[in-house]
Amino acid sequence: MSDTDAMSFLRPLWQEAGLPAEALAFAHLTGADPVLPSSFAVGAAAQTSIAAAALAACELGHARGTPRQAVAVDMRHAALECTGWFSLDGRVPDLWDAFSGLYRCADGHVRIHANFRHHREGALRLLGLDPEGAQRSDAEQALLGWRALDFEQAAAERGLVVTALRRFDDWDATPQGRAVAVQPLFTLERIGDAAPRALPPLDDDEPPLAGLRVLDLTRILAGPVGGRALAAYGAEVLLVNSPGLPNIEAIADTSRGKLSAHVDLRSDEGQATLQRLVADAHVFVQGYRPGGIAELGFGPQALARLRPGIVCVSLSAYGTQGPWAARRGFDSLVQTAMGFNHAEGEAKGDGQPRPMPMQILDEATGYLIAFGAAAALWRQQREGGSWHVQVSLAQTGQWLRSLGRVPGGLDVPRPGIADLAPYIESSASGFGELQALRHSAQLARTPAFWRRPSMPPGTHPAQWP
Repeated sequence: MSDTDAMSFLRPLWQEAGLPAEALAFAHLTGADPVLPSSFAVGAAAQTSIAAAALAACELGHARGTPRQAVAVDMRHAALECTGWFSLDGRVPDLWDAFSGLYRCADGHVRIHANFRHHREGALRLLGLDPEGAQRSDAEQALLGWRALDFEQAAAERGLVVTALRRFDDWDATPQGRAVAVQPLFTLERIGDAAPRALPPLDDDEPPLAGLRVLDLTRILAGPVGGRALAAYGAEVLLVNSPGLPNIEAIADTSRGKLSAHVDLRSDEGQATLQRLVADAHVFVQGYRPGGIAELGFGPQALARLRPGIVCVSLSAYGTQGPWAARRGFDSLVQTAMGFNHAEGEAKGDGQPRPMPMQILDEATGYLIAFGAAAALWRQQREGGSWHVQVSLAQTGQWLRSLGRVPGGLDVPRPGIADLAPYIESSASGFGELQALRHSAQLARTPAFWRRPSMPPGTHPAQWP
């Protein structure tokens, strides 16, 4: 695929964000789908979202007085990066709980996300099983007595994370499918008045986001990927975790470049600490359940009053409209609900539902977080105001569908360690010796890299350096 072909995917994102068209000449995109086994343009989605994030960061650097620089992204490297592969001390973690996955029901299938204990135990109790002694085979047998949509609804009413397997036309006919279909890929909204905010001066040899401070209040993949990207482009990213909430092992990979602190927002001390951090922040990224962060006093409007000129980024599973707007969700579940798993099975010809080869909705949405943050900061420099960026996994899924299908894409072999090896870098971390994929966006003048080692939650004090 030529730069011109690839630009047909990048240009609409750039225009939607209101960024200058002349900057697109500095993007160089190579490669073509299929690069991983999928009938969807997962390579193009990875490449486009990564290129958008890197180019927007560089455009913000240009707005701070440095020359524009070329940004090159190879599709194969981008897609492999989005597989999220990593190892710790030579061990490749199993990222799925034994109870997570697709199950047959009386009239179809459901997918259960059981990586967190409370979700796993809740699903098993809903099935009438003892969480302490149940085996996966017990769950498989119990679900044969349920209709898929009934189990999905019963799980949602209990705050669990389960979705029924749907075809594309089934999803499109649902109220939520119709709501997602009319939403844009992302929104950048001015939410308050503020003068253009002076940014720290930038030298030509400094990364484009140097001196910018980002609060990262996210936990599960998409948000952490966005914060990691901003750190790769030079931002000071402070990951803020609650001391009482669990994390997934991928935090070792997604914490590269970040400071990592514990703050309990249920306490007066924690509230005061976050307010102090917000006072000096440029970007606030959060992935709480819809409305959750506002209940704690840190919704976008409150942040705009507390820190005029701030950029807030909100991540959700299913967008801001429709009956599922407040519903929890993860990439694997959104793929299942929206029709991707069914469509991959149809394309393979065996009718067996199958996931896409990586959590591309999470990964692409993560880079759209970084893109939206940089674009909104660029807009703030010109127009003033405080800004709210909104993205969701479902909107990214709708966009992925719009990129078209890839004939023969499922014939591509799954990548092995030999395919990943040219892109792997090693580093010491607080989790052990970390091997992971280096960033695929190649910045010509200020190469992207992570200046801080990945460290466990609570390692650093809750303060800016």
